[in-house]
Amino acid sequence: MPVRQLASKVSPRGWAMIGISAAIGLVFLVLVFQMASAPSYATLLTGLDPAQTGKITSTLDTKGISYQLQNNGTALAVQSDKTAQARVALATAGLLNSTQQPGFSLFDKQQLGSSNFQQQITYQRALEGQLAQTIQSIQGVSSAQVQLVLPNAQDQLFGDNSQPATAAVLISGSTSLDPTAVKGIAQLVASSVPGLHAEKVTITDSSGALLWPTADTPGSGGTSLVAKQSAQAQYNAAMEGQLGAMLTQTLGAGKAEVQVNADLNANQANADALTYTGKGIPLQTHTATEALKGGGATGGTAGTAGNIPTYAQTSGGASSYSNKVSDATLGVNKTVTHTVVAPGAVNHQSVSVLIDKSVPATEIPAIKSAVTNAVGLNQKRGDTLSISQMAFAKQPTSTATPGAASPMMSYAKYGVVALLSIVFLGFIARLLKRRENESFIGGQPTWLRELEAPRPLSALELTEAPQPTQVMQLQAPVNPAKRQIEDLVERDPDRVAQQVRAWMSED
Repeated sequence: MPVRQLASKVSPRGWAMIGISAAIGLVFLVLVFQMASAPSYATLLTGLDPAQTGKITSTLDTKGISYQLQNNGTALAVQSDKTAQARVALATAGLLNSTQQPGFSLFDKQQLGSSNFQQQITYQRALEGQLAQTIQSIQGVSSAQVQLVLPNAQDQLFGDNSQPATAAVLISGSTSLDPTAVKGIAQLVASSVPGLHAEKVTITDSSGALLWPTADTPGSGGTSLVAKQSAQAQYNAAMEGQLGAMLTQTLGAGKAEVQVNADLNANQANADALTYTGKGIPLQTHTATEALKGGGATGGTAGTAGNIPTYAQTSGGASSYSNKVSDATLGVNKTVTHTVVAPGAVNHQSVSVLIDKSVPATEIPAIKSAVTNAVGLNQKRGDTLSISQMAFAKQPTSTATPGAASPMMSYAKYGVVALLSIVFLGFIARLLKRRENESFIGGQPTWLRELEAPRPLSALELTEAPQPTQVMQLQAPVNPAKRQIEDLVERDPDRVAQQVRAWMSED
């Protein structure tokens, strides 16, 4: 059917619906185009000097590069696809290096007669600038600033009073950095500064979010509290889940509420034990044995005494001599035990249980005993258990209020609007097609179906005469209508004859 004929059959209400659908579709296309064509900005420079900001922005305006000032004019962001062009433009104008920390080039302008303190400060500034320039060469980092705190040379003479070296790094454009790259930056800074450990390095992004150290960084004193709180939260949740499941299985759903508050020891320690016993252990033993055996002697002694007759001569008997000496060096019997105490020990815990009034009071002692054994309650370390019984509030039958829509829902709305627009346009097209074929429903024209009930001739005369344009439109299907009339006469001649007699009787 031609478009003009199709448009002539659309009612004013249909035209209004088509106009509204077209307006909705146009608005949807405009919103989608704006979202797709909106430029994304990436931070190029941070820590800008307000005196240099005007020169930098004028240079970017000359090159036709869009920019945004952030952090009260101390940071500059440009379009993501023009970051390289902006760097080249600022470097050509000599403005890129003015926003960066100077490196070891500071020693090129060293003056004679500078004190040791000035040399130390210059070395610290040069080391900071060199580290910042090295970090900026990492992919995903637009700019970096490094601040070092080095121990004083005088404090190093007294090891007990010296403070360890620390470092703070601020990086921008780090949205694409993964944890391994952040760890690499921390190791890079720690390896470049004498006496600096990786856990003493703090890395943050331009939004202030802490990237390093993390909760699992070993030896990190700044995150020990976070690790302890995380461990306590996991322990409390696990115990509450176990107790809740046990009470729900025994009392029923909604009959008890459990709250566990535990204090854990999250520190890892080394324990050494020395034990002594009363009996010593021989370290060295010495034994000496001496023996001497001899026979009897005959005759007198030599000399003048042997010639005196008044003294009788004697003979000696056999002799035997034995001597045994034994000594030992004893040592102290002791045992040294080295033990590594793993973190996670419970210092003390408090358990609170609320039970509904519908639970019989006679079951309270059994519940108390079960909860005590389930959590391993130890009163010696200060554990407490509180069991109370009160009437629970009835659960509301209304549905919960939905939470805040996720970012994906904002995009889903446009999809729903587009889908509804397509459905509406399809409905309009179907309606127009239906109006086009309504003159031939069931293979019969409308005027032929009206012959099923006799109508007076006056009613036919009162009907509006067809317009010339409509007559021209009906001239095409003359032959099909003629065949339908012939088929009707053949199938039901009595009804046709009755209608013709009714028309003749009116005359």
